[in-house]
Parts: sequence; C-alpha cells; structure tokens
Amino acid sequence: MKTMTDQQAYAAMYQFLLGYWERSNFLEVGDLLSIMSLLPDGSPADPAITDDWQQAVEYALQGGKAGSLELG
Repeated sequence: MKTMTDQQAYAAMYQFLLGYWERSNFLEVGDLLSIMSLLPDGSPADPAITDDWQQAVEYALQGGKAGSLELG
C-alpha cells in the first residue's frame, strides 16, 4: 500500500477533480476547485477548506469508509 502526506493527498484530490471538471464542466466542481486553489503561501484560497480537509483525513485514517459509494 502506498502512503501519502496530507499535502500529497490534497494534490491528488485536486488533480482528480480538475480532470473531472475539464471533462464535465460542472460549475459546482469548478467552484470547489476555486476555493481549493493554493495561494503563493501554500494556503487554500478559502481557509475554511483546511478544517474540512483535516476532518476528512482524520475520518479516513480512523478507518472511515465512503458508504455513499457502496452500491447494493
């Protein structure tokens, strides 16, 4: 299993969403990318996203699963 830092995982998620947005042009994804974009100091354009990201990382590290992705 590969491991990533929080920053690497953030970059991976951003790249994934960017590719999705480029194919779909869903405005909501574009809006999310805008607030996730990093400023020159490395912080997100919307500082509130940092707390949301940290909560998501902790959830995953604690063994949380993406239940809404499970079909059945």
